[in-house]
Amino acid sequence: MRILLVGASGRIGQLVYQRLSARNHEIITASRHFGDIRVDLTSVKSIENLFKRAGALDAIISTAGAADFATMAALTPEINQTAVLSKLLGQINLALIGQHYLYNNGSITLTTGITKEDPIPAGASVAMANGGVAAFVKSAAIDLTDGKRINCVSPNVLEEAMADYSETFIGFTPVAGKKVANAYLKSVEGKQTGQEFKVY
Repeated sequence: MRILLVGASGRIGQLVYQRLSARNHEIITASRHFGDIRVDLTSVKSIENLFKRAGALDAIISTAGAADFATMAALTPEINQTAVLSKLLGQINLALIGQHYLYNNGSITLTTGITKEDPIPAGASVAMANGGVAAFVKSAAIDLTDGKRINCVSPNVLEEAMADYSETFIGFTPVAGKKVANAYLKSVEGKQTGQEFKVY
């Protein structure tokens, strides 16, 4: 398959790249600062340019999307905009624009996260974005035609990242990155649509 991986330089993105590369797929990498193509998810023009350069695809994967952590007392509309414009609308715009570059029976896979179901301190903004993406995927799936599919993956904190986030995810049981990467593989090579693959 010819696959566009947005967010390829991130921790999850690297794991997904390794997993899909092992399946001999052609992977085009994209992120804000690294990869085959640069993209700013907060810019519709940048996303349009991404797909013009990438061309026709069998699958689109997003492991990207920024969000700021802030307590309710500190959270402002401006701080919240990071998650709105990047993790929420950025990923949705990837799907809206990207669908027109998919071959028949192609797939889109976006990323949510456990925080929308299991809250963490200062996590309201990222939880909002995660919930919005999951709801979009579930509804958008019934409208896609020509065998095209859309799913999302909702990972827990990774074992490989727990040292960095141990004070944020207190009491959480981290999951192996391999299990998370397999969820993206399932979305790309499987047949399901409208699903949120939870790796908790």
